[in-house]
Amino acid sequence: MIGQMLLALAKKLGLIDGNAVSYSMQSVQDEIVEKGFNMDIDRALAEEHPVAYLVESLQLSNEAIETFTEIVMNSDVDNQIKQRLLNDAVNYLDSKGYFSFSLHSYLS
Repeated sequence: MIGQMLLALAKKLGLIDGNAVSYSMQSVQDEIVEKGFNMDIDRALAEEHPVAYLVESLQLSNEAIETFTEIVMNSDVDNQIKQRLLNDAVNYLDSKGYFSFSLHSYLS
């Protein structure tokens, strides 16, 4: 359920068709709450291993982890936080045999 909502949000933000609009993570958080989901983005991003938190607390699928990471990577979040999430997501997904071309394209 939350994965589908994240995908719909990514589409709304233009991340799927390449026409991304400028947005803040606060607006993303507001949209998630408005849709009735209990997802604390600030807490997730504050974790040393945010993906473990997202998987354990919200049972996000591999696809949802990829989508959430895409949303964060294109937002106003601090670059160090983005990099920590990206590294964690890529490591987690790779370990599960789920290769994300999209996320790997962000790696330097």
